[in-house]
Amino acid sequence: MTARNNRKRKFEASARKLQLLVFLVLVIFQLSGCIQRDPEPIRIGILHSLSGTMAGSESALVDAALLAVEEINESGGILGRAIDPVVADGKSEKLTFASEAERLIREESVSVIFGTWTSEHRKAVKNIVEKHDSLLFYPLQYEGLEQSPNIVYLGSTPNQQIIPAVEWCHRFIGPRMFLVGSDYIFPRVANAIISDELAEFGVDAVGEEYVPLGSTDFEPVVQKILQSEPDVILNTVNGDSNQAFFRALRKAGISSDVIPVMSFSIGEPEIQSLGSEELAGNFSAWSYFQSIDTSTNRDFLKAFHAHFGIERVIGDPMEAINLGVHLWASAVKMSGSVDPEDVKSAMGGKAFSAARGAIRVDGNNQHLWQAARIGRVREDGQFDIVWESDILPPANFPASRSRSEWQQLLDSLYEAWGRNWANPGAP
Repeated sequence: MTARNNRKRKFEASARKLQLLVFLVLVIFQLSGCIQRDPEPIRIGILHSLSGTMAGSESALVDAALLAVEEINESGGILGRAIDPVVADGKSEKLTFASEAERLIREESVSVIFGTWTSEHRKAVKNIVEKHDSLLFYPLQYEGLEQSPNIVYLGSTPNQQIIPAVEWCHRFIGPRMFLVGSDYIFPRVANAIISDELAEFGVDAVGEEYVPLGSTDFEPVVQKILQSEPDVILNTVNGDSNQAFFRALRKAGISSDVIPVMSFSIGEPEIQSLGSEELAGNFSAWSYFQSIDTSTNRDFLKAFHAHFGIERVIGDPMEAINLGVHLWASAVKMSGSVDPEDVKSAMGGKAFSAARGAIRVDGNNQHLWQAARIGRVREDGQFDIVWESDILPPANFPASRSRSEWQQLLDSLYEAWGRNWANPGAP
């Protein structure tokens, strides 16, 4: 009897162990169904020159874009997914920009690209995003005369920068203007727009000269400036050539109180690089300056300086690319999709409070409604804002000529340069 009871107890104990094991297996199985892997991140491309003649202007934009990515990820990402940024170097070369855009889309599977600076590089990437029906957010002011369904244009159009600056110079400085620029599409078209504007005032530019991107020889240009005795110099030189340009001006005794310079591509980072002693007293035209005194801008500055140090300065294109990442993320959340068509539909007409002020995405041409501003360079490298407009609609094709006439100008330059958007034969 005792042996039978012992066997019974052992059997019952084994049965309980088996029941417990089955129970644990069921619990684990149920829990495993609830445990999900983190969803795949959303990959985005950030494409700027980290080397070459444009690196000094462009590299800071990568930091501003990455700050926006970090802020979005810290707030939970988009649609429950983190953003995974892929940074690529355009190397200040149009072919590299094109090939890197192709690689970002095809190999890195990015949903969108933020980047480029010069119009030559934008146009190289434009061909790629249109071919793949992808999306580029372009952070620079530019010459206009373009409208692509695959590009969101964050910078100022001519009526938001170039034209107001010319009108302001004519009113407050004088009618005699000398035009100097790098020899590629933006300065050439910008100066055509300027010439049209001057014609409205009944005057012509007193001189117009171009140098290749990366050029350091400005003495012949400066001699022509001295000979023409302008009231103001309108500067569309880009990249590190500006250092040589302003050095040549100072060497010739041309300071801001002698002949002021109005620049269209020099902001706070360029001033920090060139030296405020070279530029103090001169002017720049942008939609954003770091010195804008609003709570939204103060919050932006606080976040940027917390990440990169109080000594870092912020210019218009940096604020624009940061804005662009947030704008895209907001549109993805609204549409529930990263598909370019869904993103564009969600953005069209959307108002947004940015560090540069109130902006709105135009649903017809994918440019921004935004204010124009003119700043005077201070000794500390910041700007005193001397003039600003109300929010302006984007006019990417200036009214001084028809679209067909503007297209003829573009075609003539493109063909004259051997089907390039920069002059390959510039001396």
